[in-house]
Amino acid sequence: MEPNALAGIRTNPLFVALVRRRRRFVACLTAATLLPYFAFIYVAGFMPEVLAARFSAASIVTIGWPISVVLIVGAWLLTGLYIRRANGEFDELTAKILAGEQ
Repeated sequence: MEPNALAGIRTNPLFVALVRRRRRFVACLTAATLLPYFAFIYVAGFMPEVLAARFSAASIVTIGWPISVVLIVGAWLLTGLYIRRANGEFDELTAKILAGEQ
């Protein structure tokens, strides 16, 4: 692609909107993934007895197990959410930009 074409794309209002929306969305997803993860690691490091607590005296399952499963499944769901939006909204905007719409 020619340098002039790239400059034209960078100044396109649709491209600016695409970049802004995608950055905001990725920042939200990153925060939604990393904050619970680091909170889990923090609790595991400084208060391991919280995660080692059992649901009942007869239970062999600790509280840490379901929380860790929720973290993993949540990361999968957030990844799927990104893919859905990238394949929909972001791809539509990209197609409009490549078609030359302003």
